[in-house]
Amino acid sequence: MYFLLILTVFMFSLNVSGQQDYKLWLRYDKIENKELLSGYSSKIKGIAALGNSKTIQLATEELQQGLSGLLGMKIEIQQNQNAQSILVFGSKSSLDEATQQKLKKEFEQINNEGYIIKTIGSKENEQIVITAKTDVGVLYGVFYFLRLIQTNKSITNINIVDSPKINIRMLNHWDNLNGTVERGYAGSSLWNWQKLPDFIDQRYIDYARANASIGINGTVLNNVNANAIILTPQYLEKVEALANTFRPYGIKVYLTARFSAPIEIGKLKTADPYDADVINWWKEKVKEIYKRIPDFGGFLVKANSEGQPGPQNYGRNHVDGANMLADALAPFGGIVMWRAFVYSEHDVDDRAKQAYSEFVPYEGKFRDNVIVQVKNGAIDFQPREPFHPMFGAMPKTPLMMEFQITQEYLGFSSHLVFLPKLFQEVLESDTYCKGKGSTVAKIIDGSLENHKISGIAGVANIGSDLNWTGHPFAQANWYGYGRLAWNPYLDSGLIAEDWLRSTFSNDKNFVEPIKQMMLNSREAVVNYMTPLGLHHIMDTGHHYGPGPWVSNLSRPEWNPVYYHKADKNGIGFDRSKSGSNATGQYASEVGKMFDDVTTCPEKELLWFHHLPWDYKLSNGQTLWNGMALKYQEGVDEVKTMASTWDKMGKYVDEQRFNEVKMLLGIQYKEARWWRDACLLYFQQFSGKELPQGVEKPTQTLEYFQSLKFPFAPGNN
Repeated sequence: MYFLLILTVFMFSLNVSGQQDYKLWLRYDKIENKELLSGYSSKIKGIAALGNSKTIQLATEELQQGLSGLLGMKIEIQQNQNAQSILVFGSKSSLDEATQQKLKKEFEQINNEGYIIKTIGSKENEQIVITAKTDVGVLYGVFYFLRLIQTNKSITNINIVDSPKINIRMLNHWDNLNGTVERGYAGSSLWNWQKLPDFIDQRYIDYARANASIGINGTVLNNVNANAIILTPQYLEKVEALANTFRPYGIKVYLTARFSAPIEIGKLKTADPYDADVINWWKEKVKEIYKRIPDFGGFLVKANSEGQPGPQNYGRNHVDGANMLADALAPFGGIVMWRAFVYSEHDVDDRAKQAYSEFVPYEGKFRDNVIVQVKNGAIDFQPREPFHPMFGAMPKTPLMMEFQITQEYLGFSSHLVFLPKLFQEVLESDTYCKGKGSTVAKIIDGSLENHKISGIAGVANIGSDLNWTGHPFAQANWYGYGRLAWNPYLDSGLIAEDWLRSTFSNDKNFVEPIKQMMLNSREAVVNYMTPLGLHHIMDTGHHYGPGPWVSNLSRPEWNPVYYHKADKNGIGFDRSKSGSNATGQYASEVGKMFDDVTTCPEKELLWFHHLPWDYKLSNGQTLWNGMALKYQEGVDEVKTMASTWDKMGKYVDEQRFNEVKMLLGIQYKEARWWRDACLLYFQQFSGKELPQGVEKPTQTLEYFQSLKFPFAPGNN
């Protein structure tokens, strides 16, 4: 009860202060449409809550707070569940036998996290039941029901039966123990390790609540570039406090395990996964964790990648390392998420091929509680990449998608980029691994190969900024990721609309133009940064701004020149059969399409082909002219976005309106920077004039090359 009281008071204080950003998509403002308001009010007179767990208490509080705000009147919690026109909810175990029988067919359709929202009874004694097999399922159902009302949907004769399609739906926090966030653009880390475990910040509770509202059920607290200290008793006590806070919201905690921890905190001389002392150390460490946190989720591991230690340090392989940890976790139901983001400075082959080459030979050799975590593309979260060839190449091994919500390569938190459009593009990609229709979504939800374990991870864009994500519209990427994690077949347009209606306004004069702006935003950033399949041409280290000229880094594959290969003959990376043959890593139907320049989608043309500057695109333009016009198109689209937003002042509070207006100004400025710097650089090789319609740069290439940003955020 004390916990619930704090939540109510805190949310009230935010209303008083007028700070809109903090509340995310859980605003619960009174419905403006009087006809709708009357209709909802006639159906909802009170709440009868069945069950008394902490989770049910939170669901009751959420429902009461949400309905009271949306309907503009106090909705009471009633004791008599048979009263007319009341909302009844509880888990299956708390429902009477008669109600369970009425819902028998629906219960057979849901899993342990699914929910049922259904109108039962006669018109004279109509009830809306929100129920599930478990209490957390009820909580998810409550949030879905509130979303329906928030977005002005009908609740007449409602019959919703829904379950998540993916088991493990998590955020990966790249947070360091010193409070910094690698690739974080929204302030410092949420976790105040110094004050934990005794001080539970209200933000931890609000974070868990926001995640539960979109179905996220796991969080990795620390960076993939891990510090072994997180596994010491001093820090496990702090992790335990967070786990206790998150548990009522259905969220498990996971930790990134540093492979060399037995040496660094265990005083062993080796971390060899075949060493008996190392095996025993991990078993004892896992026991220690589960004694504190009985529902601990397991370990995420980055091994033998970008300097991180791993089993290869001892002549072992990824299977040896992953299975050793999996064996320690198995008695407790924990899992290992082993990242496939590997590439070696000693491998002269195309970097895009290395993860496939390193992991596919181990197909079917991982333990049942190991899931391999694969980035959406083979390079590194670029504005656009073709889907990773590992998807579809390991049918016996569960593969877990890793998306990046934080915009490392897409303008940080300064640029408005609606990432669910990118996520949907990847999820809908057809691998053809079992014939047409073998989409990436079907691989990661386990349905294609009937895997028992399935997962999806999003590298979080959340920080200590009052608005959580740095940019008000970056909240939509957190929200959209959660919605797609629950159901990877959702349309990004539906997600954008739900978010806008929940976060800003239900007025169609606002929703329609801003929804279209959001859906166009991802293509805009591709055009003004990396059109036609260009990739990895950002500046070094901080990844802020263009740097196609960078060529002096110690490893070839860290240099942009490695990827665009611009010369007087043309531009692009030849990954066809005549080049690196990366196309050979895809199923034959896909590989053949990418390999042939006449069938390769133009949006990925320069990813797979090195082409002359005079190559004719499908619209009749030369490659040089077409590329330059794409850069200009991206800039123009941002200008249109700013113009669209300028007309929305009457639908948005002044604070958020001005905030987004200023940020769009930055984005327009930086889009022109990308266009001018890249075209001036590539013009050296093409030797051609800019085509008509492309604005001429106002600065020289030397000026752009001289720019330095030593304190750009997110670069540790």
